[in-house]
Amino acid sequence: MSMIMAVSFTRYGRLYYLDPGEHSPKVGDKVLVPTDAGPEVAECVWAPQWTSEDVGGLPVCAGIAGEEHLARDESNKRRRAEVRSVSKRLIKRHSLPMKVVGVDYLDADNVYTVYFSAPHRVDFRALVRDLARNLRARVELRQIGPRDEARLQGGIGPCGRDLCCATFLKDFEPVSVRMAKDQDLPVNPMRIAGACGRLMCCLKYEHPLYAEAHTRMPRLGLKVDTPEGPGTVVGRNVPSDSVVVRLENGGRRCACPSASVCSPRKQHDARYGEEAPTAEGGPEG
Repeated sequence: MSMIMAVSFTRYGRLYYLDPGEHSPKVGDKVLVPTDAGPEVAECVWAPQWTSEDVGGLPVCAGIAGEEHLARDESNKRRRAEVRSVSKRLIKRHSLPMKVVGVDYLDADNVYTVYFSAPHRVDFRALVRDLARNLRARVELRQIGPRDEARLQGGIGPCGRDLCCATFLKDFEPVSVRMAKDQDLPVNPMRIAGACGRLMCCLKYEHPLYAEAHTRMPRLGLKVDTPEGPGTVVGRNVPSDSVVVRLENGGRRCACPSASVCSPRKQHDARYGEEAPTAEGGPEG
């Protein structure tokens, strides 16, 4: 077992996991996180707790942030806000189709990194020169895609929760329309697209659950027996492990647990691997 804690550099932002070491911060405390540019201030979101998983190799918390660290962090925040404002003004002056998404600042090297999105490649050489002259620092501009833009800006997804990419999701994996079809979702861009306009990332990491469930649940169109009578499977709800059946008597639809749906004997045995004894000379009742 080992100890683990989680921090965030922005309120409701992406979580980063640390080894608390000899420190015991509480939720809401400002702590120091080791980075390539030196220790940075972050907020403790999860207090240190024991975990049974092997989580070796995590960065070790550098301690509780002092007054000098908090003052430096506030100064850097003001600098980033100032650079964002200056960048927007100069972009408008140069008539460039760019949108500022985020700004990073390394005070040790006096370097600003401005992240922007654009519909195509942009020649921003003149803009970089103007920014460096106005800010009296080295400036780097980096173009990012729609998913990285959503990660930096944050927001609320169709599910009503904070975006996965802005909280816990570390890497973007390929997502296909086939995954949406396997989850019985309508292939409608308005229904399966996230805040970035691309296919929702949750389609990827929920797909194995649906693939496994579809191997054991009755398939669509299968004739089954339910507690309310025989019918045909017309829908499946994987999260609730239930199926929707259209009854032969009157065409009414009912939802029932997939375990309570009895398919014909051979199909039932093939699916569940059970070999219940039956009375000789007749089918199982």
